[in-house]
Amino acid sequence: MLSKNKIHELIDHMPEDFSADELIEKIILLQKVEIGRQQIKDGESLTEEEMDKLIDSWQ
Repeated sequence: MLSKNKIHELIDHMPEDFSADELIEKIILLQKVEIGRQQIKDGESLTEEEMDKLIDSWQ
């Protein structure tokens, strides 16, 4: 989940002039990164070896 703090940091690193679309894109990206980090913490990710096996099974 995103916090106000993270959004403030994101805005602080934006240029002085930016569009709402640019901000929304960055917020969505930040949210996806946070979700990915949480999935890793929760053990919901694959190791490189597991991923290699999965990809091999597609062929």
